[in-house]
Amino acid sequence: MTTKTLTHIDEEGAARMVNVGEKAATWRQAEARAEVHMHEETMAAIKANQIVKGDVLATARIAGINGTKQTAQLIPLCHPLGLEHAEVQFYIHSPTCLEIICVASLTGKTGVEMEAISGVTIAAMTIYDMCKAIDRGMRIHNIRLTRKTGGKSGDFTQA
Repeated sequence: MTTKTLTHIDEEGAARMVNVGEKAATWRQAEARAEVHMHEETMAAIKANQIVKGDVLATARIAGINGTKQTAQLIPLCHPLGLEHAEVQFYIHSPTCLEIICVASLTGKTGVEMEAISGVTIAAMTIYDMCKAIDRGMRIHNIRLTRKTGGKSGDFTQA
């Protein structure tokens, strides 16, 4: 790993918002993933749409998309962005593991990594909230940026 200058810290060590005014607008996209681990019975209830609060995945999808749009209100030094696209998808990898993938994109002066990470996190929290009455032991795991494209720092990919 290369040592880089922290962009959100000024010369005196104080937190600051990065000035992106001189940067060129380019197309940018980021993908983040998270997992929610739960009891088999909880997963079965989600798949059968038998959770009393309603359709868990539809609600979590909307919450995740909304989370991408609220990132600047949640993370103090994030720029408010005009997202052009955000999507949230779900994949069942086992009877106890639900994977969430959020992709966010725009043409702009700064990246959308935090928006994608916010999207999967809020979607995972929504799943927990909707199912906690039957499974308080659910665990949210492995929230991570898996891909980003565009911008000065170039492309990034990890599993």
